[in-house]
Amino acid sequence: MKVIFLKDLKNQGKKGEIKIVKDGYAQNFLIKKGYASQLTEKNLGEYQKEKALEEATEQEERKKAKELKEHLDQVVIEIKVKVGANDKVFGSISPKQIKEALDQLGYKIEKRQIEIKTPITSLGFHQVNILLHKDIFGKIKVHVIK
Repeated sequence: MKVIFLKDLKNQGKKGEIKIVKDGYAQNFLIKKGYASQLTEKNLGEYQKEKALEEATEQEERKKAKELKEHLDQVVIEIKVKVGANDKVFGSISPKQIKEALDQLGYKIEKRQIEIKTPITSLGFHQVNILLHKDIFGKIKVHVIK
Protein backbone atom coordinates (compact mmCIF):
# COMPACT_ATOMS: atom_id res chain seq x y z
CA MET A 1 0.00 0.00 0.00
CA LYS A 2 1.25 3.47 -0.83
CA VAL A 3 1.10 5.94 2.04
CA ILE A 4 2.00 9.57 2.51
CA PHE A 5 3.57 10.39 5.87
CA LEU A 6 1.81 13.14 7.83
CA LYS A 7 4.44 13.23 10.61
CA ASP A 8 8.09 12.25 10.94
CA LEU A 9 8.53 8.67 12.13
CA LYS A 10 12.04 7.63 13.09
CA ASN A 11 13.58 5.08 10.70
CA GLN A 12 10.38 4.93 8.63
CA GLY A 13 9.73 8.21 6.86
CA LYS A 14 9.63 11.96 7.05
CA LYS A 15 6.63 14.25 6.73
CA GLY A 16 5.51 14.46 3.10
CA GLU A 17 7.40 11.35 2.00
CA ILE A 18 5.57 8.73 -0.08
CA LYS A 19 6.45 5.10 0.60
CA ILE A 20 5.19 1.63 -0.13
CA VAL A 21 4.58 -0.36 3.08
CA LYS A 22 2.80 -3.59 3.94
CA ASP A 23 -0.98 -3.32 4.15
CA GLY A 24 -1.24 -4.54 7.76
CA TYR A 25 1.46 -2.17 9.00
CA ALA A 26 -0.19 0.73 7.20
CA GLN A 27 -3.71 0.00 8.48
CA ASN A 28 -2.90 -1.14 12.01
CA PHE A 29 -0.13 1.29 12.91
CA LEU A 30 0.62 4.17 10.54
CA ILE A 31 -2.94 5.22 9.69
CA LYS A 32 -4.40 4.29 13.07
CA LYS A 33 -1.79 6.38 14.98
CA GLY A 34 -2.01 9.31 12.54
CA TYR A 35 1.52 9.00 11.12
CA ALA A 36 0.35 8.47 7.55
CA SER A 37 -2.66 8.28 5.28
CA GLN A 38 -3.30 6.13 2.28
CA LEU A 39 -2.10 7.76 -0.91
CA THR A 40 -5.13 8.83 -2.93
CA GLU A 41 -5.68 11.81 -5.18
CA LYS A 42 -7.82 13.44 -2.48
CA ASN A 43 -5.27 12.91 0.33
CA LEU A 44 -2.40 14.05 -1.87
CA GLY A 45 -4.33 17.20 -2.85
CA GLU A 46 -5.13 17.95 0.80
CA TYR A 47 -1.49 17.49 1.76
CA GLN A 48 -0.31 19.81 -1.01
CA LYS A 49 -2.83 22.49 0.05
CA GLU A 50 -1.69 22.17 3.67
CA LYS A 51 1.96 22.41 2.63
CA ALA A 52 1.29 25.51 0.52
CA LEU A 53 -0.52 27.13 3.46
CA GLU A 54 2.40 26.31 5.79
CA GLU A 55 4.88 27.82 3.31
CA ALA A 56 2.77 30.99 3.00
CA THR A 57 2.61 31.28 6.79
CA GLU A 58 6.36 30.71 7.01
CA GLN A 59 7.02 33.48 4.47
CA GLU A 60 4.77 35.87 6.40
CA GLU A 61 6.60 35.07 9.67
CA ARG A 62 9.97 35.63 7.99
CA LYS A 63 8.79 38.99 6.64
CA LYS A 64 7.61 40.11 10.10
CA ALA A 65 10.86 38.91 11.68
CA LYS A 66 12.92 40.90 9.16
CA GLU A 67 10.89 44.04 9.86
CA LEU A 68 11.31 43.56 13.61
CA LYS A 69 15.05 43.00 13.08
CA GLU A 70 15.31 46.39 11.37
CA HIS A 71 13.73 48.06 14.42
CA LEU A 72 15.70 46.11 17.01
CA ASP A 73 19.05 46.88 15.39
CA GLN A 74 18.46 50.53 16.35
CA VAL A 75 17.48 49.83 19.97
CA VAL A 76 19.73 50.73 22.89
CA ILE A 77 18.44 49.82 26.33
CA GLU A 78 19.88 51.08 29.57
CA ILE A 79 20.02 48.92 32.67
CA LYS A 80 20.96 50.41 36.00
CA VAL A 81 22.96 48.17 38.33
CA LYS A 82 24.61 48.38 41.72
CA VAL A 83 28.39 48.41 41.64
CA GLY A 84 31.09 47.81 44.21
CA ALA A 85 34.73 48.78 44.40
CA ASN A 86 36.40 49.58 41.05
CA ASP A 87 32.97 49.70 39.37
CA LYS A 88 32.54 45.92 39.67
CA VAL A 89 28.94 44.90 38.93
CA PHE A 90 27.18 42.76 41.52
CA GLY A 91 26.02 39.65 39.66
CA SER A 92 25.30 39.83 35.96
CA ILE A 93 22.57 41.05 33.62
CA SER A 94 19.97 38.34 33.01
CA PRO A 95 17.72 37.75 30.00
CA LYS A 96 14.78 38.54 32.31
CA GLN A 97 16.10 42.08 32.90
CA ILE A 98 16.58 42.60 29.16
CA LYS A 99 13.07 41.25 28.47
CA GLU A 100 11.56 43.67 30.99
CA ALA A 101 13.42 46.60 29.41
CA LEU A 102 12.18 45.56 25.94
CA ASP A 103 8.62 45.20 27.28
CA GLN A 104 8.76 48.80 28.48
CA LEU A 105 9.69 49.85 24.94
CA GLY A 106 6.73 47.88 23.54
CA TYR A 107 8.53 44.86 22.06
CA LYS A 108 7.02 41.43 22.70
CA ILE A 109 10.11 39.24 23.08
CA GLU A 110 10.22 35.98 25.03
CA LYS A 111 13.00 35.42 27.55
CA ARG A 112 14.14 32.27 25.71
CA GLN A 113 14.72 34.27 22.51
CA ILE A 114 17.41 36.38 24.19
CA GLU A 115 20.91 34.95 23.72
CA ILE A 116 23.71 36.21 25.94
CA LYS A 117 26.95 34.55 24.83
CA THR A 118 29.11 35.78 27.70
CA PRO A 119 27.73 36.99 31.03
CA ILE A 120 27.36 40.78 31.18
CA THR A 121 29.30 41.68 34.30
CA SER A 122 30.83 45.05 33.47
CA LEU A 123 29.68 48.60 32.84
CA GLY A 124 29.44 49.91 29.29
CA PHE A 125 27.88 48.77 26.02
CA HIS A 126 27.26 45.11 25.24
CA GLN A 127 25.69 43.47 22.20
CA VAL A 128 22.92 40.90 22.72
CA ASN A 129 21.40 38.67 20.03
CA ILE A 130 17.67 38.04 19.87
CA LEU A 131 16.38 35.05 17.92
CA LEU A 132 13.40 36.27 15.88
CA HIS A 133 13.01 33.33 13.51
CA LYS A 134 14.91 30.12 12.76
CA ASP A 135 17.87 31.96 11.23
CA ILE A 136 17.06 35.65 11.76
CA PHE A 137 18.79 37.39 14.65
CA GLY A 138 18.19 40.92 15.85
CA LYS A 139 20.99 42.70 17.68
CA ILE A 140 20.36 45.17 20.47
CA LYS A 141 22.81 47.19 22.49
CA VAL A 142 22.61 46.99 26.26
CA HIS A 143 24.12 49.95 28.09
CA VAL A 144 24.96 48.99 31.68
CA ILE A 145 25.16 52.05 33.93
CA LYS A 146 25.55 52.65 37.65
